Amino acid sequence: MASKVMDLIYWKDTERTGMVLTGLVVGLLSLFQLSIITVVSTVSLAVMCFTMSVRIYYDVLSALKWGDGVHPFKYYLDLDISLSGEQADRYMQKAIVMTLSAVDTLKRLFFVGNLFDSLKFLVLMYLVTYLGQLCNGLTLLIISVIAVFSLPLFYQRRQEEVDGVVGKIQAHVDNVRDILQRLAHGGPPPDPTPGGAKPKTQ
Repeated sequence: MASKVMDLIYWKDTERTGMVLTGLVVGLLSLFQLSIITVVSTVSLAVMCFTMSVRIYYDVLSALKWGDGVHPFKYYLDLDISLSGEQADRYMQKAIVMTLSAVDTLKRLFFVGNLFDSLKFLVLMYLVTYLGQLCNGLTLLIISVIAVFSLPLFYQRRQEEVDGVVGKIQAHVDNVRDILQRLAHGGPPPDPTPGGAKPKTQ
């Protein structure tokens, strides 16, 4: 299943990936005008009308001896999506561990377990308030879907250029973080110039 998802993300099958991406984006865009119940029911009706029409068409061909009588959706019916008891337990344990880890992290952030981390979270939430004024969660979800189907392929083709830019940004972020940590601990900020003057020793 994971390999099939990766094939979709990296456009190994262009036609199938295009259909999935178009369906997701159109479905999410329709939520701006319609309720999710209306969208789900309408999509379900459209899919059912299509699959029943195809099934009846194949049955007619089989009755007229023009077809082999094979179910048109046999591949999807035979697709195994079940989980064994061991796999279900493993996934459940991972979900529980991730949930508890997230709750523990939020607990330390909200109750100021680490002052510097809580300040970063405070700034992030402050910036998110401005983001919320610009767009809603549905817009962010649509952008995320488009990014999932575009950014991995773009990174694969432009890996060296992207790594260079990310490395420069990470260096600046690390420099700012080091300065803030020194200020938080009461020490002098480091000299930002390369090979800056070292403190004199007596």
